[in-house]
Amino acid sequence: MEYVQSPATSSQGNILCCTCGVPIPPNPANMCVACLRTTVDISEGIPKTVTALFCKQCERYLQPPATWIHCALESRELLALCLKKLKGSMTKVRLIDAGFLWTEPHSKRIKLKITIQKEVMNGAILQQVFVVEFVVQYQMCEDCHRVEAKDFWKAVVQVRQKTSHKKTFYYLEQLILKHKLHQNALNIKEMQDGIDFYYATKQHALKMVDFLTCTVPCRSKTSQRLISHDIHSNTFNYKSTYSLEIVPVCKDNVVCLPPRLAQSLGNMSQVCVCVRVTSAIHLIDPRTLQIAEVDGSTYWRYPFSSLCSPRQLEEFIVMDTEIIRDQKLGAGAGVRSNKHSLAEVWVQKTSELDTSQQYHCRTFLGHLLNIGDLVLGFDFANSNVNDEYLNKMNPHTIPDVVLIKKSYDRNKRAKRRNWKLKEMDRDREGLAPDDERQYQDFLEDLEDDPTLRKNINIFRDTSKVPVESDTDDEGAPCISLMEMLEDLSLSDATGGEGADMMTE
Repeated sequence: MEYVQSPATSSQGNILCCTCGVPIPPNPANMCVACLRTTVDISEGIPKTVTALFCKQCERYLQPPATWIHCALESRELLALCLKKLKGSMTKVRLIDAGFLWTEPHSKRIKLKITIQKEVMNGAILQQVFVVEFVVQYQMCEDCHRVEAKDFWKAVVQVRQKTSHKKTFYYLEQLILKHKLHQNALNIKEMQDGIDFYYATKQHALKMVDFLTCTVPCRSKTSQRLISHDIHSNTFNYKSTYSLEIVPVCKDNVVCLPPRLAQSLGNMSQVCVCVRVTSAIHLIDPRTLQIAEVDGSTYWRYPFSSLCSPRQLEEFIVMDTEIIRDQKLGAGAGVRSNKHSLAEVWVQKTSELDTSQQYHCRTFLGHLLNIGDLVLGFDFANSNVNDEYLNKMNPHTIPDVVLIKKSYDRNKRAKRRNWKLKEMDRDREGLAPDDERQYQDFLEDLEDDPTLRKNINIFRDTSKVPVESDTDDEGAPCISLMEMLEDLSLSDATGGEGADMMTE
């Protein structure tokens, strides 16, 4: 057998620290860690107390030089913001780790635990952990300054509609609330025939103009006014104004179409009823059930006006009704409505029940009307209408009465209504309060038309009794609970309103 000699093991010796004399493993500095830390401070030059500017109104932090960003407490965004403030003083060290230390949310203090490394004394690498405290100070951002001023704006969007009813504006308000386009506005002011939206930037105004153009049929004009001019940097300061005019036609209006437009829409009758106004005007022919859509560009090429306002509608009682089936349309006729039924109706005014005067007409409400029902309509036979196209029509083709919608007990509908809508915060100084009748008409239109209310948010009113059915005892349409949203309200543990993130 051969003897195998085991390899020799080398052992490393210790040296004495050159400062305190403690035995330590050899290192390039020939010093122990405790003495090295007392001799060299690698965090020198890094501030231990830093100021962070915070806006209370919009809850944003200032990211130098002029950017304000939203950051939640102990979030990744806030950590990046704090490290950027220290970036200039940490160019000679290596960042290893960074994290938050817990502080009270209302203390206005943010503590950051930072771990850094640096090469010192002949290549020795020293690691150090220290805490940087950020003191939160309040400062109002430029955007909030403009909001508080209420008169500092760079762009205004003026929305106008020359009608006596505000149904289109009520519908437009709900669309703006749903898409949250009112949040960027500095101020919202209600005017005589519309609403003005004031913005701090031109981009926000253009976004609102694009939204309104796609939502309602309208036309726009743009103008600019020079405020100041810097000849050295060749910069100009303008105030922009965007004027939008919505078509003067609302829901339930009776209109008289120009002959060329009526022919292009499938040889419709010139006297039609507007059943809905969305991105286009939805018309229906009460004599043939033909339906058509008129967009904004078509309307301004062939303009027409409303023949009557909602206040001019009179109440009729149905004396007799007969459904018309299998009616044949002429050549070139357009699309017929599948949601309505054509009927011949004999009606009498409720104000003339002591007389024998009755009116015969055709209506698109055949699926809703029964003998004894009340219906609202416009009386052509006893009215004096001054319209360019109506005066040129053959008097025999003009109906005596045009029925618009079925009438229900308004007080019972209001008591049974268990839902509500939100409203925009707007300036109404110098204006009379909204006509309650107009707003109630809009709420009833939402209950009558499911297509109209699918584009807006309807919230459940907790103060009212829930209703499961889609109609009430009298047959009036209602909104079911499935179509309603819960109104969210933030509250703390004590049941009060939620407190701000930072308080003094």
